[in-house]
Amino acid sequence: MRLLLLASGTGSLVQAVIEGLADTGIEIVAVGSDLADAPVLQKARAADIEVFSAHPRDYADRAAWDQAFTETVAGYSPDWVVSAGFMRILGTAFVSRFGGRIINTHPALLPSFPGAHGVRDALAYGAKVTGTTIHLVDEGVDTGPIIAQFPIAIEPDEDEAALHERIKIIERRELVRFLRFLEHSTIEVSGRHVSGYTPSAS
Repeated sequence: MRLLLLASGTGSLVQAVIEGLADTGIEIVAVGSDLADAPVLQKARAADIEVFSAHPRDYADRAAWDQAFTETVAGYSPDWVVSAGFMRILGTAFVSRFGGRIINTHPALLPSFPGAHGVRDALAYGAKVTGTTIHLVDEGVDTGPIIAQFPIAIEPDEDEAALHERIKIIERRELVRFLRFLEHSTIEVSGRHVSGYTPSAS
């Protein structure tokens, strides 16, 4: 199985995937970013994984960036693309090319609190429970079919940083488990319903 990872930041999730798949037959063919200086690219290089980057400002418009980014990713012939902390919305060209094969994690229980500030928004709303969602990417913002969800209780007086870190621990573990599952198994998607994957008990 050929896996390509996309990320924008420090790469803690990417690092977890690299380490968590080390004893499998899954090949991480590249790590891509929208930022040439993203720390995640250094983590990938340290693991001898090829990297690439492309920032939208270097293109005539968003559509041109999307098309170029799509072609770059396609050149690696990935079976699956994982958005592992990638902070750009993937456009029409990308989703059309890889639709049904793009995985994302989100730090909330979708459809609640989509977008870039899921943890902050859950706290501001006064939610008592949040968590993380593994889902497929479509052209919306965190609107793709849900693969699995993992709830976590919000502790009294917990701040955003502490809650987000607890969510990330679950996110890293469960994404690795799902990718290991995909090496030998498949999921079925019918409309918004995803079947075939049952998370292991923690």
